[in-house]
Amino acid sequence: MDTATPNAVALQDATVAFRVADGRVYTAVEKANLTVAHGEFVAIVGPTGCGKSTLLNVAAGLLKPAGGAVRIFDKPLSGLNRDAGYLFQADALFPWKTAIDNVAIGLEIRGTPPDEALKRAQTWLTSVGLGAFANRYPHMLSGGQRKRVGLAQVLIRDPKILLMDEPFGPLDAQTRQIMGNLLLELWSADRKAVLFVTHDLEEAIALADRVVIMSAGPGARIIGDWRVSLPRPRDISEIRMEKDFHALHKEIWSVLKDEVMKGYAQSTQAGAA
Repeated sequence: MDTATPNAVALQDATVAFRVADGRVYTAVEKANLTVAHGEFVAIVGPTGCGKSTLLNVAAGLLKPAGGAVRIFDKPLSGLNRDAGYLFQADALFPWKTAIDNVAIGLEIRGTPPDEALKRAQTWLTSVGLGAFANRYPHMLSGGQRKRVGLAQVLIRDPKILLMDEPFGPLDAQTRQIMGNLLLELWSADRKAVLFVTHDLEEAIALADRVVIMSAGPGARIIGDWRVSLPRPRDISEIRMEKDFHALHKEIWSVLKDEVMKGYAQSTQAGAA
């Protein structure tokens, strides 16, 4: 981590509020303070509906906070965050384009000549283990393979910041581990700043340098920030066997579980209303 470089992302007392159907204002997130240093991998965990994705959208410039400030590399964010690449939970691939065309399109939009864009796209497909699948369409790929294409699609543009919203959520447990290890391998090559949203505390600890916990909403807050001192490089399946991993998991879960139960109780009451 380069301490001489300004924080890649800095949320300062960020508050996000929405006007709901009856005219009331619903405060989703209240006075959130969060930094992600250059080259740092930060995971956000919290109950369903607590505003994790909302904070990610604020960092992406897709949502403007009702209060507070957002700074990207020490500059106020206005409009879309052009320094960030966003990997969503749902596939963002064009079904009528092949894998290589899906990866190349980000460069072509920027004016890169098609031949060069395709050449670089092939290199990225190879780096994610799909070099032989360049001419397949999304429906011909497995869920894990589509995620690999999506990852290449984001990384080919060389963003300084990766914003990841439960990107491996729909995958089975084994494929999630494979994708997690692939992400760590690619991240280790140039250490981009990463803000990673997940429901899975084990995944967060296995991947991240820091794990940030949010409270149940409304008015969700950041209530915990733990540094993960587990050594790198990491293999996700192996690191979960370490004594220090279990100790940290127990410590964080002692705080998180109460918020998860609050969130569950609120969703149950809302469903009965």
